[in-house]
Formats: sequence, structure tokens, C-alpha cells
Amino acid sequence: MVKQRTLAKTIEVTGIGLHSGAKVSAVFSPAPAGTGIVYTRGDLSPKVTMKCSADNVRDTQLCTALVNQDGVRISTVEHLTAALCALGIDNLAVEVNAPELPVMDGSSQPFLYLFEKAGIKELDVPREFLRVKRKVRVEDHEKWAELNPSDGGFFMDLTIDFNHPAMEKSLQHFAFDFSGKSFLEQVSRARTFCFMRDVEYMHAHHLALGGSLENAVVLDDYRVVNPEGLRYPDEFVKHKMLDACGDLYMSAHSILGSFKAYKTGHALNNALLRALLSDPRNYEVVSFENEAQGAIECLSPRAEFKSILA
Repeated sequence: MVKQRTLAKTIEVTGIGLHSGAKVSAVFSPAPAGTGIVYTRGDLSPKVTMKCSADNVRDTQLCTALVNQDGVRISTVEHLTAALCALGIDNLAVEVNAPELPVMDGSSQPFLYLFEKAGIKELDVPREFLRVKRKVRVEDHEKWAELNPSDGGFFMDLTIDFNHPAMEKSLQHFAFDFSGKSFLEQVSRARTFCFMRDVEYMHAHHLALGGSLENAVVLDDYRVVNPEGLRYPDEFVKHKMLDACGDLYMSAHSILGSFKAYKTGHALNNALLRALLSDPRNYEVVSFENEAQGAIECLSPRAEFKSILA
């Protein structure tokens, strides 16, 4: 049986909030089967809890943010959620002392390292997947994203379109069969990116105050400013793919199907997930006796982490 997962023990991390620029701490704790991914603002009195879900995503400006009916928010959850998708963690309690998670290095890999230290615990309850039964598509002018049925697994195909000297057109498309291992090896280290010409506007609107060359790829009008350069030649499209992985896992259920998108972002990714879930005829909930039957293969930390991250 492909089982639900959580962490083996509680673990804490401290870092910088991307938008606030303040020091932020987050505590990740095991949760029982059927819990889902639950966030708590521990800095508020009383504490405020909200579940990670497509419907609770109410702000997608430069990040994916959960916002409750009273306006309490937890921002920049997508890089964490992408890591949880790769690990197959569907139950987790996250307590944070600020309106956002720490940005870490702008990718998902620090969260993968963190959870490798904590260990993964399998729960004696079958894991549930969402299998796409019919085509779902959302559009925003020339931008679009769609999900289609497939024979098994989760295939992802994404194209971006930037006109910039540092972004070769041949490196603005990426496609892969999603699995924990393929995400770790090919996508997990891709960092968020921004253009220097946009920084003044973002700061004026109290955004990206914690952004730096330590947690983002920064481009001027001609080149990548970071002295170390890129982690992948196609890091820009791979980060957009990382974001899509996280945004489509906001229901804490892996999708079985085929994802294809052009110039998608957080808003369109969330609209696609909402469209899928809006009609029960679009999908079915399935479980598996073993991964060979068609389930997505997740990371087995003690074996794969140590060989791949060595």
C-alpha cells in the first residue's frame, strides 16, 4: 500500500522573510493521517490556524499566500509545498511567527535537507491521489495552463517567454516526468528571480524587502548579477516549474495526469487547481497497493537523499 506520510520528528528553521526582510522562524511537526498541511500563526494571540488548500490561496502577488477570512496571511508557501510534494508528505503542522515563511535560498532544496534530517514517517493509511479524468484549461490573455488525463504518473511541460539577453530562447522550455527523485535532481535548486528595474517598485509597495543575492537570481538589463551565476543553464524556467509543483500541491494531493502551460504563474496555477476541483467529473480520488500501479514515486530520504545530495 502506498501510505500517507508525515515527519518522524519536529524540526525548526530560522531565516529571512522575503517580503518583510525580518527574521522568521518556522516549526514543522508530525501530524496524524488525514490532517493535511496545516499552518498556524504562533505570533498572534489567540493563535490563528488555516489549512493549506486551493480555496485559501487569496493572494498571488509575487508569491502564493494563504489568507483567512479575517485577512490573516501566511505568504511564500510554494517552495515548501513543492518540497512536500517531492517527499509525498501529506500531513504536517507548520507554526510560523510571522506573516510569511523564511525564503531560505529562494529554492526548495533547503526544505528537502531539513526534512531529511527530521526523517519521514509512513502512516498506516492509504495515500490519495487526484487522477485527472477530463481536460481542464484556464487562460489569461496569451497565458494558459491545462491538465489532461494520462496513462499514469504526472508529466509536466512548461514554457516561459522573456526577452532578455541572459535568457536564451532555447532554454525557456522544460518538461519532465515528475517524481521525487527527478524533482530533487533537476528542479529543486532553481531559485526565484527578479529584475533590478523592478526592485524600486517592489520596495515602494513593501515587497521583496528581504530579497538579496543570497536568495534570488537578480538580472540587470544585460546579465545575471549574481557572481556565482546560474545553478542550471535553464534555471529560470525550472524555477517556474518549481512554483507550479508547489501551487498544484496546495490540496496536499498529488495529481496524476499531464500538465502543460505557457507563461503561467501563481495566479494561473491556482486557478487551474480550483478549476480541477470545482467539478467532481474532472477527477477521481484513487489509492494504490504499490507505486508500480501508477502512483508517483516519492523520495525515500535515507537512501536517495544521501546519494543524490552527497
